[in-house]
Amino acid sequence: MADDSLIEKEQDKTFADIGVCAELVEACEALNWKTPSKIQAEAIPYALEGRDLIGLAQTGSGKTGAFALPIIQSLLEHKSPFFACVLSPTRELAIQIAEQFEALGSGIGVKCSVLVGGVDMMQQQLSLGKRPHIVVATPGRLLDHLTNTKGFSLRTLKYLILDEADRLLNLDFEKAIDDILKAIPKERRTYLFSATMTNKVNKLQRACLRNPVKIEAASKYSTVDTLKQQYRFIPAKYKDCYLVYILTEMSGSTSMVFTRTCEATRLLSLILRNLGLKAIPISGQMSQAKRLGALNKFKAGECNIMICTDVASRGLDIPSVDMVINYDIPTNSKDYIHRVGRTARAGRSGLAVSLVNQYELEWYLQIEQLIGKKLEEYPAEEAEVLMLLERVSDAKRISQMKIKESFTNKRKRRGEDDGEDDAERLAISHKNSHKNSKGSKKFRNKQR
Repeated sequence: MADDSLIEKEQDKTFADIGVCAELVEACEALNWKTPSKIQAEAIPYALEGRDLIGLAQTGSGKTGAFALPIIQSLLEHKSPFFACVLSPTRELAIQIAEQFEALGSGIGVKCSVLVGGVDMMQQQLSLGKRPHIVVATPGRLLDHLTNTKGFSLRTLKYLILDEADRLLNLDFEKAIDDILKAIPKERRTYLFSATMTNKVNKLQRACLRNPVKIEAASKYSTVDTLKQQYRFIPAKYKDCYLVYILTEMSGSTSMVFTRTCEATRLLSLILRNLGLKAIPISGQMSQAKRLGALNKFKAGECNIMICTDVASRGLDIPSVDMVINYDIPTNSKDYIHRVGRTARAGRSGLAVSLVNQYELEWYLQIEQLIGKKLEEYPAEEAEVLMLLERVSDAKRISQMKIKESFTNKRKRRGEDDGEDDAERLAISHKNSHKNSKGSKKFRNKQR
């Protein structure tokens, strides 16, 4: 690697100072981008020189702008269809990246096509028929089109970008990416951007990047200084109670609550709504239309609490999230970085609270080890919290009955009767999600 050292922070640079052309400086001003972020100030000059890049930065630090601006500037000089392809691990992030490209390139007519699952292939084929400049895609759906859409190829591609590269290179996407790399020109510019660095990212850069510049705008696994991080060690049976207490204490704030299962997102959102809180679920089991609908309601402020799985933890730029609650501790400690990265973005402050029971202790300790510090305890009097127990228990019972009724009605409409109660299975799954790791009673002593 030509430049593997940590590049020093640029101070008080403007977009013009780092080589961005006048048209795009105006586009940045229209988006209220006053000065480049750290990753933008460090990456864009190298990108404009035509270098391959590995960019490591915290979520919310402006990674999208760091690759979109140099690509659009290059497109101004050599306008051609299928100029760049951006690979994203999630559908929502792909849509968001395309929106960013279109906003920055609106003055010069940049056209984007989004290729993601959950959307009709024919609609996407029509979009590709218009020969867009930028293709933003999830790996599986892009491969579907490269294989099955007549006349579509990326033989003229000039730029390949892998955003959230660490997740793109996990077992779900690695083979698809290998096949995509075989279908695109070797003579191209390649950018890898991510919040975290893994061995697989290192392996890929050796395979497909040429003499790249490595830019580290963050430590290997880090959270921003404006994020306040707290934990609360609680009995598993009182977790719902503590969740309601914290959300009530922070009433009026915008919050994201992360769970381990899709079933839990639905159950918790029903419990909270039964208690008068404006909650909405989002998970991978929802259709694309429903997921985007939920996301838009949350962004618009119609609901101020989003209950979600890790599908929403990567890359989504949801403005003004005040608090993240880890209702379930992530089994992969690196996912903690991405979850809490939904708040305290772009210099704003934020709060992250992790609810830990004895079954999740091992995962919690891995998080402390990863970020290199102990979290402070969330202050709450248990007696005050448990005053909510009866109301929360009633709301949970009503919610479970509603889910059971919904599943029963669906089976009747389908003429199914498999003898298994799906609602009971949901409740059991939700309950057992907290009991699949050995706990330890040494936690309290350790924290003292």
